[in-house]
Amino acid sequence: MEAEKKEDKKDDKKAGRKAFPRLSFSFIKILTGSDLSNRRLPIMVAKGEKPGPTVWLTGCAHGDEVDAIVVIQEIFKILKKSPLLKGTLYAFPIMNPIGFETISRQVTLSEEDLNRSFPGNEKGSLAERIAYKIFATIINTKPALVLDLHSSWRGSVPYAFIDKDEKITNRDAYEKTKVFAKKSGFLTVYEADILEQSLTFSLINKGIPALTIELGESYVVNEKNVEYGVKSVLNILSYLEMTEPQEEFVYPTLPAAFEGKTICYSDKPFSSTSGIIRFLVKTGDIVKKGQPLAKIYNTFGRLLETMIASDDCVILGFSDFSVAFPGGLVIVVGIIK
Repeated sequence: MEAEKKEDKKDDKKAGRKAFPRLSFSFIKILTGSDLSNRRLPIMVAKGEKPGPTVWLTGCAHGDEVDAIVVIQEIFKILKKSPLLKGTLYAFPIMNPIGFETISRQVTLSEEDLNRSFPGNEKGSLAERIAYKIFATIINTKPALVLDLHSSWRGSVPYAFIDKDEKITNRDAYEKTKVFAKKSGFLTVYEADILEQSLTFSLINKGIPALTIELGESYVVNEKNVEYGVKSVLNILSYLEMTEPQEEFVYPTLPAAFEGKTICYSDKPFSSTSGIIRFLVKTGDIVKKGQPLAKIYNTFGRLLETMIASDDCVILGFSDFSVAFPGGLVIVVGIIK
C-alpha cells in the first residue's frame, strides 16, 4: 500500500480509554500512465476493538455498476458512528476505476472483463495484473467471507448469486457460501454457467467463502437498492457478531413460495427477430410455463414475435435497451426447480 493514507481516530479520552484507528483509507498502485500519473485502487478498512472475523466488500468490478460504491460508503459511515464490536472489514469500493470513469463494463484500455480475469497474473494483461493485486491483497488477510457487490439488468430485483458447483474443488467454502446467501435476506439464485475466472469462483476454490450480491440496475445509483444492500451487509455482519444484533432484513417481495426451492439463472428465451420490445410482466413477478413475457413489434407496429416462458420462473430483470435483435438478450429469469 502507498504511504498516502487518511485515518479517522476515535476520541475516547473522556471515557478514559485509549484511542485507536477506527477507519483508514489508502491506495494500491496499479499502473503509471503515459503522463506519469499513478492509477490506484482505493482501499477502506474498519477495525473493531477486539479480534474477530475478517470480511471484504468489493465493488465496481464492472465500471457501469455503481450502486456497490455507495453501499460501501454508507456501511463505513455507519461504522464511523457505531464501530465494529470485533474483527476487521476491508473494502475495494472501485475495483475498475478505468471502467468507472468511462462508464464501461470493461477495463476500457484493454477491453477486458475484470471479473473474468481472476485470480490474475502479475505479468499478464492489464486486467489480469489488476486482478492479481486485488486477489493477492484479499488472500493475504485470510478472510472469513468476501461479498462481491454487482448490479444486474434494468429494473432488476436484488438477489444473492452463487457460482455453479461444477469444478468447485473446495466444498466446505461452497457450503458456507450458501449459508451466507440465506443470511443476505435476498432470493438465492444459482449461476447457470461455470465462471472459472470470476472473483467469487476463484476465492471459493482457495477455501474462502465468496458470495455475489446483485443489487439491481446498472449505470445509476438506485437509492432503494442501496438501502437494501446496506441492510443485507449489516445482516451478515450481525450474523458474524461483528456488529450489534439487529432486526433481520428480508427483501420485501421475497415470497414464501420460494422456501425449499432452487432458483437457477437464465437469460433465455432469446429474441428470434429484430424490433421493439414491449414487456408483459414486471420484475419480481412469478410466471408459469407458457405465459407470455414480451412482444416484439416492427417499425410499423406489426407483431413479429411473442416471447414465452419455457419454465415456471421469477422475473429478475430486463434488457437495458428496448431494441431486439436475432439471438439477442431480452429478459433474465430465475427458473424455479
